[in-house]
Amino acid sequence: MMSKMVKKGTGKLAIFLLVLALVAGAVLAWRPGLTNASGDAAQGDPETVLRQRLDKAIVLYAGSTLALVENEETQVDQQNGSITPYVKQGRVFVPLRFIAESLQAKIAWERGTSAVRLTVGGESGKPAKTVKIFPGDAQMMIDGKAVKLDAVPEIIDGRTFVPVRAISEAFGKKVFYDRGLIIISEKEAPFNKETEKTLLDALIRQVNNLPKVGSAEQLQKLLANTEAGDWQRRRGQADFGPILDVAVSEVAGNMASGQSAQKKMMEAEVSSDYSTTNVQVQGVDEADIVKTDGEYLYHVNNKRVLITKAYPAEEMAVVSTLSFPDQDFQPQELYVDERYLVVIGRKPLYYIMKPAPVEPQSEAKKTVIWPPRRYQDEVLVAIYDHQDKTNIKKLREVSLEGSYLSSRKIGSYLYFVANCPAYYALEDGQEGKLAPVYRDTALQDDYLTVSFKEICYIPPIRSANYLLVAGLNLERPEEKINLSTLLGAGDEIYVSAENLYVALQSFSYRVFDLISPMTDSGVISISPVNRQTSHTEIYKFSLDKGKVTYLAKGEVPGSLLNQFSMDEHKGYLRVATTVGQTWGAGEDQSRNNVYILDDSMSLVGKLEGIAPGEQLYASRFMGDRAYLVTFKDTDPFFVLDLKEPTKPRVLGALKIPGYSDYLHPYDENHIIGFGKDTIELPVKGLRGSGEERTQAYYQGMKLAVFDVTDVTKPRELFREVIGDRGTDSELLRNHKALLWDREKELLAFPVRVMEVPEEEKRPDSLQYGQFTFQGAYVYQLNLQDGFVLRGKITHLNAEELLKAGYYTVDQEKEIRRILYIKDTLYTLSDGMLKAHGLAGLEERGSLSLR
Repeated sequence: MMSKMVKKGTGKLAIFLLVLALVAGAVLAWRPGLTNASGDAAQGDPETVLRQRLDKAIVLYAGSTLALVENEETQVDQQNGSITPYVKQGRVFVPLRFIAESLQAKIAWERGTSAVRLTVGGESGKPAKTVKIFPGDAQMMIDGKAVKLDAVPEIIDGRTFVPVRAISEAFGKKVFYDRGLIIISEKEAPFNKETEKTLLDALIRQVNNLPKVGSAEQLQKLLANTEAGDWQRRRGQADFGPILDVAVSEVAGNMASGQSAQKKMMEAEVSSDYSTTNVQVQGVDEADIVKTDGEYLYHVNNKRVLITKAYPAEEMAVVSTLSFPDQDFQPQELYVDERYLVVIGRKPLYYIMKPAPVEPQSEAKKTVIWPPRRYQDEVLVAIYDHQDKTNIKKLREVSLEGSYLSSRKIGSYLYFVANCPAYYALEDGQEGKLAPVYRDTALQDDYLTVSFKEICYIPPIRSANYLLVAGLNLERPEEKINLSTLLGAGDEIYVSAENLYVALQSFSYRVFDLISPMTDSGVISISPVNRQTSHTEIYKFSLDKGKVTYLAKGEVPGSLLNQFSMDEHKGYLRVATTVGQTWGAGEDQSRNNVYILDDSMSLVGKLEGIAPGEQLYASRFMGDRAYLVTFKDTDPFFVLDLKEPTKPRVLGALKIPGYSDYLHPYDENHIIGFGKDTIELPVKGLRGSGEERTQAYYQGMKLAVFDVTDVTKPRELFREVIGDRGTDSELLRNHKALLWDREKELLAFPVRVMEVPEEEKRPDSLQYGQFTFQGAYVYQLNLQDGFVLRGKITHLNAEELLKAGYYTVDQEKEIRRILYIKDTLYTLSDGMLKAHGLAGLEERGSLSLR
């Protein structure tokens, strides 16, 4: 075929092009490690490459019953479906019989010594090798010689488990390990972890066999016994009215069976031409209500998205408006890069439910009855090309049934997560709506139903919900969405450069009898007490070029505060939680903990019982350290050492009035805290006791700089208090409201200030202040002068401030974000964009957005 095509071509030019293509292909094929110039995965069909690499290899995955032996799929244990490899205290254990049979070793039990004997060879004059394993003993025998083991073999469910490296090396094999993936072969490193993640993720999908729901009937059986409770069975709202015509067809989805970035973030916090969103992990973008590219602002404005020319300030103008008149769509946040504008929001999705029978009516009395519909949100992602600002072009729409949890953007790859209730107690004929739906205009305009054969679950099922994790490549709008669907849910997500973690808080209850002391009349009362405990499940997904691969699940006691309660560093996930109740006693008393999980989500280290009786208010992980703020009466600021993941420890603590809700790194030895100031007042003891004690009450907003140069003696270097009781800022709940540039010494955030008039102030009072200001506070911050207020910017005029009263202001003029472009500082509210000089804060212009 190829030679005929050349002859029919244009002679020498066609031959030249053919030779050029062959040479280019040969050059690519020659590269070591089967990688291309960018270090991506091997060239050619991944399945073929995997088969070549895994010739004569044994492949297992921690927690999976599936394995590959010389590229043939098999079960780890044919008789017991619960037998899987596992990770314990940083050591990988594998079932001995499976390894022996895979290596074609003879296995026998020695009754006299209680040893398991494995023998390889001995036929046709070949020398035999004998290995003896002694369950419960930290040594084995290889050809009669004692060899020490780094972990003790265990017996579980009648099966002997051994450390994988020890048993493999005993028979001359090598072990390759990556995130729970175990490869036993002749090769030391059959894959490159850094450049061949795509191949490794594909292999993990092949052997990490989560159980599948399979059918609607099986779904109902699974969810009937969940811990979610009956109340979740009908979380859809019945509604009446005109029906949105939704076409649904069923397709199979594609379920995908470090270093901490704080130092990089600080290094990146140098002056640039324009500000960016304050994110947790450098290089992992987070959506916000506004973004800038250094000339234009892209911002959510009520039910619109505005593209505004912002620089220079003298030319400010709205150049394009994205409105959604034909869709009941509410944009929430967005991303922007050099070409693409991504808008994420919510939209109602309606399902027609089976109408109830009605009594026959005469023609004269017949009325039109709308059939009932089920209401549910969907997450809608709209992708635009914004290169021509006056002609924004929509390229694609993707939507997931459910409520929006969060999203991240890494380069040109977008990942987003949704929670969707599982409706499993519907009327007859509604089975087709049990599975979640999604839409991707790269495939078709109609809604598609996720196949039950592609929905996975992880026992035990604690939530009657679906967790949908999606990924896509913005640069390839023709490629379909990569969707992973699990029975589960999420409360918070944390995303590193390579992994996504979804955390779900769960509660369990234990009923016990509380026996009261005997009364004078000899009566003892017994009353049942219901004690609640919490724990957090964390699902780990690998991210690779828009693809999402489920890896493992971990679990820790307690509940997370927010996304900053999680952090990945050198392959370990660090998690901060609180257990118990702040005002509880005994087992119910609150305690704060830090847990460290390895790359397979197995617990390897923990530090428990920090600040008993207090609650976690803020946490920040920075490299080998963690900083925690707990609070009840004072603000204990803790410095933790996490350098040894198996032995975390407290280095130092500082107790000061107030607390921090958000911690932000200044540099390696200084942390900025944003929170509230407090005062302590005497109160009577709880539950009617006459004991007098003190209790803390919050006051104005507090800024602080903590110096941790001496980790054993942290100190508060600077502090600043804004307003009185009632003063608040979005920054205390949303880190994206902060503008910080260390090189410019620029610190700014929106704040609503409440102040008590001087003549009305009383000492030790709990007076709420009156409204005096809403807008941006702009500070200079350095380690010599501390917080220096440079100025205040508001969108309210003097008359509006006078009419504001105690609390009410024109909400459309409440400043939400502060940005800069070159020499200009911008403040943004729903009603106005205002520009000021960055050096002197002189006003340079304003633009109404109403």
